[in-house]
Amino acid sequence: MTNSNSRIRRLTKADFTLPAALIVLSIVPTVGGVVRLLSVARPTAVSPENARFLHAPLPVVIHIFSATLFCILGAFQFSRGFRLRWTGLHRRMGRVLGICGLLAGATGLWMTAAYEIPTSLQGPLLYGVRLAVAAAMIVSIVIAWRSILRRDVARHEAFMIRAYALGQGAGTQVLVLLPWMLLSGESGGLTRDILMTLSWVINAVVAEAIIARRAPRGAERPAERRGLVGQTPT
Repeated sequence: MTNSNSRIRRLTKADFTLPAALIVLSIVPTVGGVVRLLSVARPTAVSPENARFLHAPLPVVIHIFSATLFCILGAFQFSRGFRLRWTGLHRRMGRVLGICGLLAGATGLWMTAAYEIPTSLQGPLLYGVRLAVAAAMIVSIVIAWRSILRRDVARHEAFMIRAYALGQGAGTQVLVLLPWMLLSGESGGLTRDILMTLSWVINAVVAEAIIARRAPRGAERPAERRGLVGQTPT
């Protein structure tokens, strides 16, 4: 009889590298979210930049909590070692993260459409892109969820990668916007909208590259697929 302990996979440095990188990418948006929550929770002077949050705080509070969980906890879902060693945890986290992703996308849609955002912070281009990104994130999670219920693990993984890449847009925006702001001294306008859009494009391109790279290996991972069958989205 095979010892069940022999099936426990030993984690390697590579299993921690990707989650660590994704968590680092999430740090600045997470800190920014905490600062935003504090500004909503305590008396704050109203300005054109924060008026929308103070007048209708619930959507932004839900968005910050759900997006933070989606990005930070979701980072561990993409480690093959974690998935194989703690399959049950992967599934339970997947249920939570699927809901968080849907909430982040839905509140993103609502805030873009309903909040009165100064044109210096959001022009027509960014308005349309934000709506498209939030909708694409929601659709990707729904497809991923339906795919895993049908035991199509490869399709589930592909669409969760796409959803996560879109959800990590704020992290990439820090890397893209910060150099421009430091060099130009500007913080708004069309250039900002273009750079924010570019950040989502970069994430989407990276996601598609990862999906394409993983595709040929899909048939070579029968043990992993059997272990993940029946799970809800990562």
